[in-house]
Amino acid sequence: MHSLDPILRPKSIAVIGASRSQSSIGWQILDNLLKHGFQGPVYPVNPKAAAVHSMRAYPRIGEVPGPVDLAVVVVPKEQVLAVVRESVEAGVKGFVVISAGFREIGGEGDAREAALLEIVRSRGLRMIGPNCMGVLNTEAGVRMNATFAPSSPPAGNVAFMSQSGAMGLSILDYAESLGIGISMFVSVGNKADVSGNDLLEYWKDDPGTALILLYIESFGNPEKFVELAREISRRKPIAVVKSGTTAAGARAAASHTGALAQTDLATDALLRQAGVIRAQTVQELFDLASAFSNQPLPKGKRVAIVTNAGGPGILLADACEMQGLDVTRLAPETERKLRAALPEEASVKNPVDMIASATARSYEAVLDAVLEDPNVDAAIASFVPPLGIHAEDIAEALAKANPRHPAKPLFAVLMGQQGLPAGLATLHQARVPAYLFPESAARALAAMWRQSEWQSRPLGKVVAFEVDDKAVAGAIARTREKGELKLSEADALRVLEAYGVPVTPWEFIRGADDTELRAEAARAAEAIGYPLALKVVSPQIIHKTELGAVVLGIASPSELDEIVPRVLSEVSRRFAGPTKLRVEGLLLQRMAARGRETIVGLTRVPRVGPMVMFGLGGIYVEALRDVSLRMCPITDADAALMIREVKMHRLLDAIRGEPARDTRALVDALLRLSQLALAHPEIAEMDVNPLVSLERGAVAVDARIQLAV
Repeated sequence: MHSLDPILRPKSIAVIGASRSQSSIGWQILDNLLKHGFQGPVYPVNPKAAAVHSMRAYPRIGEVPGPVDLAVVVVPKEQVLAVVRESVEAGVKGFVVISAGFREIGGEGDAREAALLEIVRSRGLRMIGPNCMGVLNTEAGVRMNATFAPSSPPAGNVAFMSQSGAMGLSILDYAESLGIGISMFVSVGNKADVSGNDLLEYWKDDPGTALILLYIESFGNPEKFVELAREISRRKPIAVVKSGTTAAGARAAASHTGALAQTDLATDALLRQAGVIRAQTVQELFDLASAFSNQPLPKGKRVAIVTNAGGPGILLADACEMQGLDVTRLAPETERKLRAALPEEASVKNPVDMIASATARSYEAVLDAVLEDPNVDAAIASFVPPLGIHAEDIAEALAKANPRHPAKPLFAVLMGQQGLPAGLATLHQARVPAYLFPESAARALAAMWRQSEWQSRPLGKVVAFEVDDKAVAGAIARTREKGELKLSEADALRVLEAYGVPVTPWEFIRGADDTELRAEAARAAEAIGYPLALKVVSPQIIHKTELGAVVLGIASPSELDEIVPRVLSEVSRRFAGPTKLRVEGLLLQRMAARGRETIVGLTRVPRVGPMVMFGLGGIYVEALRDVSLRMCPITDADAALMIREVKMHRLLDAIRGEPARDTRALVDALLRLSQLALAHPEIAEMDVNPLVSLERGAVAVDARIQLAV
C-alpha cells in the first residue's frame, strides 16, 4: 500500500487552483498547509497570479521547479481532466481532486469521472476523490492539512475516513472540540480510485494509528471489507457509522430470509462478522473514540460505579446491565476500606454512593480501592455538582487515580450544565474519557468489552463438505425448463439431501386418477412409515394451509386412503386463481420427531452478497424478527455465534424438563448452506422452515428455493 504514500505522506505538494480570495477553497487549503506547518515545499499553481499567500505562484504545474508528490486539484470541473493529464506528464505521483461535478451529478459527470480515472490508472497512480474535502496527516514528519476545514484537531492515534465531505467538516470540528487526537483524516468523496478498503489496508500496519473510524454510505466490495476488517480488528478497533440503510427492499423478497436480510439487519451482521463496532450516530462514534483512544480494553465485564448521588448511580447501574455489563459485587476487603473512608450514611455496596458531601479526596480514595479490587475490571465515576464542590477538583482527583491503575479503564460522567465543560481539559490531558450522560459511558465501556471478547475469540474455520452439485444443477435445470423460478417441494428437498442436510423420509407420487394415486400413496406410506404428512404439490399454491393443501398426523393406511381424494377435492374447491389449478402430485413425509423448530436460510443482499440466516421458528421469526445473519462464507465459529445471538436461544438449552437441543447439528446445517450459496449463485433465496432441532441431530421438514431471474 506504499502507493498511497505520495498522498498521505507526501514530501512536496502543489495546490492547483490556489487562489488569492480568502473565501475560496483554493485559498483555504493553501492556508491550512502553511498554518499547520507542512514539512515540505508547497507550490501554488494559478495562471492569473504571480503570488498567492505571499508565495510565488506558477502558471502551470509543468513550471514548478521541484518534484511534486501530491497535487491538490481545486479547479472548475471542465478543467480537471486537462490539469490532471498535464500533472501526470510533469511527474506528479498522487492526486486529491477536490473539484465536484462528476459521478455525483450523473449524466456527463459519469463520463467525466471515468475519463479522469483512466488518466490516473493508465500510469499506475492513485487518486482521492473527486468531490472530496481533502486529506490530513498530523504525523510529526508530515504535518499536512490539505483540507478546507476551518478547524484542525490535535495530533493523536485515531484515523478517520469520511465518505461525505460535509460530514467531514463536522467531524473535524467535533474532534477538535472533544480533544480527540487524529493521526490521519481522509475524505474519499466519490471513491473513484482510493476506497475505504484501500485505507484500511494502509492503516492496518500504520504505527501511528491505534483506532480506525469510518463514516460510510455504501460498501464498495463488502467481501473484501469483511476480510480486511476481520484481520485488522483483531489488533486495532474499527468503529463505523453506516448511513443509507433501508427496509424498502424487503417488500420484493419472496422468502422469510430474503425479507429479513433486506433490512438493516444485514448491515449489522456484516459489521459484527468483521469485528467492527457500529455506532448509530456521529456523537456515539466520538463517544467510542474517546474511550478506545485513551483507555485499555477491559479484561472482563465487571464494573464498579462510584457516585456522589443515588439517582445517577442507579441510572448508571441500569445502563450498564442493559449493555451486558456486570455491576459486580465488591470484595469484603474493599467494602471494609470504603467503610473506613466514607461517612456512615454512605453506601459501600456497588454502586458506591459517597453522598453529596463527597470531596475530591473521597473520589480519589474510593477509586483506588475499587480499582484494586480483583472483582473489578473497570470503573465509572459519576459526579453531580453540589454546592461547594467543583467539577475541576473532581476531575483532578480522577486524573490522579487513573495512572495508578493502568490495566483497568476509568470513565467519568460529569453531569449538570457546568459539570462536563468545567473538568474536560483536565480529563483530556489525563486521558480519562468524560461523558455528560450515564448511557453514553455505559455504551462505550460495553463496546470496549465486546472488542476485548472479539480479540480473544477463535476465528474458526470454513469447512468444505463432500456434496452432490450435479443433483443441485439438475433440480435447477428442471425448474428452468418449466419456465419457473421456484423449485418444487420435491426438488427443494433433493437439494438439501445433495448437500447433506438431513430430511424427514419422503416420497413424491403421481397418479392418472384417484385410484392410481391412492395405490401409489399406500405403497409410499409403507416404505416411509407412519405417522405421515401429506402435501398437495402445485406451483400455483403459495400458502398450503389456507387451501387445506396439507394434512398432518395421518396414522393408518385406511386414514390415508380416505384423505387422498378428499384433500384434492377440497383444494380444487377453495382455489380461486385466474386459471384452473394444476396439481403435479402429492408429497408424503414421515412426521418429524418432536423438537424445537428453527429456521435456516440463505439470500443474496444487493451490494452485500450471499448471506445465511438462523432463527427460531414460528412467531420468533414471523413477529419478533429474532434472527441472526452472516455473509458467506462463514466459519464454524461464526455459525455457533449466530445461534447464541438470537434472543430466544435459551429455548435450545435444557429448560422446564425439555432436553437440550443439538446445536452442533444446527452449526453443520448453516455451514452447508453457506457452501451451497457460494457454489450455486443461481439460487437467489432459500428457507428451510422448519429445521427441527432434536436432542441428537436436526431434521428438515420443508424447504423453499427461489432462483434468480
